Amino acid sequence: MSLQIRALDNDDTLPFIKAQWLFYKDDPHWVPPMIMDRKKLLNQNKNPFYKHGKLQMFLAEKDGKVVGRIAAITNSNHNTTYGDKVGFFGFFECIQDQGVATALFTAAEQWLRDRGMTHVRGPVNPSLNDEAGLLIHGFDGPPVLLMTYNPPYYQQLIEGAGYKKEKDLYAYLLKNETYLDAKVQRLRDVVIKRYNLTFRNINLKNKEQFRKDVDALREIYNAAWEKNWGFVKMTHAEFDFLAADLKQIADPQYAFLAEVNGKVAGFCLALPDINQSLKHNKKGGLLGGVYHLLSKKKHIDLVRIIVLGVLPEFRGKGIDAVMYQEIGDRAAQNGIMKGEASWILEDNVMMNRALTDTMHGERYRTYRIFQKPL
Repeated sequence: MSLQIRALDNDDTLPFIKAQWLFYKDDPHWVPPMIMDRKKLLNQNKNPFYKHGKLQMFLAEKDGKVVGRIAAITNSNHNTTYGDKVGFFGFFECIQDQGVATALFTAAEQWLRDRGMTHVRGPVNPSLNDEAGLLIHGFDGPPVLLMTYNPPYYQQLIEGAGYKKEKDLYAYLLKNETYLDAKVQRLRDVVIKRYNLTFRNINLKNKEQFRKDVDALREIYNAAWEKNWGFVKMTHAEFDFLAADLKQIADPQYAFLAEVNGKVAGFCLALPDINQSLKHNKKGGLLGGVYHLLSKKKHIDLVRIIVLGVLPEFRGKGIDAVMYQEIGDRAAQNGIMKGEASWILEDNVMMNRALTDTMHGERYRTYRIFQKPL
């Protein structure tokens, strides 16, 4: 049996996307992506990420059958930000065969090496502003919206190809009945009164106001995460591209700005976990995801806190904790009693402490970013 690693043309995304179904047909926890969303994500003509990034898709085939896939990615904005030459890998899938995995990584690494990269990091799909990290702990249920999922053996395949841990990311499960005790409630009341803290929903219907809100969100996002490991500022076009996508599933109750004396201090975006609907789309039809999303959305019982950030000048005042409580209260009013706070860096001491000691969250999943010198 001969193994072939085949590079795909930029516009040949559908075989790359559909290959994913081959690796999870018997996995009850896998949530199929919406094909139209994946096509949009990988479209190098329309996705503004590719104005400063490049991506090369590879398929591994054995006797005409797909047995793996990977993408090699460059991000010039990352390299400019950090003054390095780090390339990335993403969208990795593979049968349980080290030879196949190593061949895929070898192809991706050579592509990156040819473009002057000195290290390779991943998985990112295709950047840290999108899905990122390999699940290494917490395989007992489906992933939450925009979080990754993979078989446990992927860690061994990646490490077997010479990769080592670069950074771990945590996910916390928050429950309404445990996150808000009397002490936290008193803290909330004090913070709201002291800083005249108010909340204003993002306007999703008025185009002019939505435009202004998106501009404010981008400013906060880029400022609030500027010091985070691996963070790269999103361009105007990238943020607009993301906002247009999220607008389709966002609920204004869970997307709000925090204001101190009328001045924007931070924002929170949480989304209903539509993965609870999409997990039924096992056949992978082009419209199947839409059908399941519309027909089963009312059964969703969890929101994922996608972004919660406070501008630097307002940090250390308890505003972030109040925002967590606010989103929990709003979700509970709609019968949603659980939330996930995720993509928390392992060395973000203050956030991890707040989620465990203050919010009584359970750290229930861990994701890992790997790196290897070229």
